[in-house]
Amino acid sequence: MTSIDILLKRNEELGNVVPGDRSSPRPSLNIAILTCMDARIRVFEIFGLIQGESHVLRNAGGVVTDDMIRSLALSQRKLGTREVLIVQHTECGLSMVTEDDFKDELEEASGLRPTWSVEAFRAVEDSVRRSVERVRRSDFLPHRDNVRGFVYDVKTGNLTEVAQQ
Repeated sequence: MTSIDILLKRNEELGNVVPGDRSSPRPSLNIAILTCMDARIRVFEIFGLIQGESHVLRNAGGVVTDDMIRSLALSQRKLGTREVLIVQHTECGLSMVTEDDFKDELEEASGLRPTWSVEAFRAVEDSVRRSVERVRRSDFLPHRDNVRGFVYDVKTGNLTEVAQQ
């Protein structure tokens, strides 16, 4: 049985047990949460979210990239979000690679060098600051005032706000 088969079986067994409002694509809390794809970050549990309250955007590192700006622009302009919560975390896999080494690895394996940025970082707090700043400076986003960034500790579950400099 594949992992996909396992997940489909779980879905069938669970049925419709997820609480929340499914009547609209507009998040009822008017917020978008951007975080890492790391499986240890259980966004709904961390914030006590129920279905329909928030957009949840995920990528490697939880960094603000052009594609995240695209999603946030749609979220704000078409679906009513007004706040952005950025959550990166301790022990992130993206802090364990370097931009050039990973691009070199991909180029060696495929014969092509990626044109996109890996967004590797060493200090998660600096990465959070950069991401918050990218949101605040984006002309595509009408709501840039209420943007806050945090580091989630994967061992303790604590959230620490990152002060902007």
